[in-house]
Amino acid sequence: MPASTCVYCRLHPADSRWHPFCSERCRLADLGRWLQGDYRVPGAPVDPTGPLSDDEEEPVAVQFSFSRPTGVKLAEQAIEV
Repeated sequence: MPASTCVYCRLHPADSRWHPFCSERCRLADLGRWLQGDYRVPGAPVDPTGPLSDDEEEPVAVQFSFSRPTGVKLAEQAIEV
């Protein structure tokens, strides 16, 4: 069975350390495309400011605080769930 080629550059054989990519460079370049939104699933556009559907809820801010050993101070953070 012939070796598979890199799914990003399609020039070099895939390396088992970075499979299905040939190198860390191609792996990170592909991740960058995902993070920038270059890969999309086709579908109708969504209005981010539009009303929520019946099965969606408003985002809720949640406060977290954790105990630390005496003398160590920890800041509280609010995150959306």
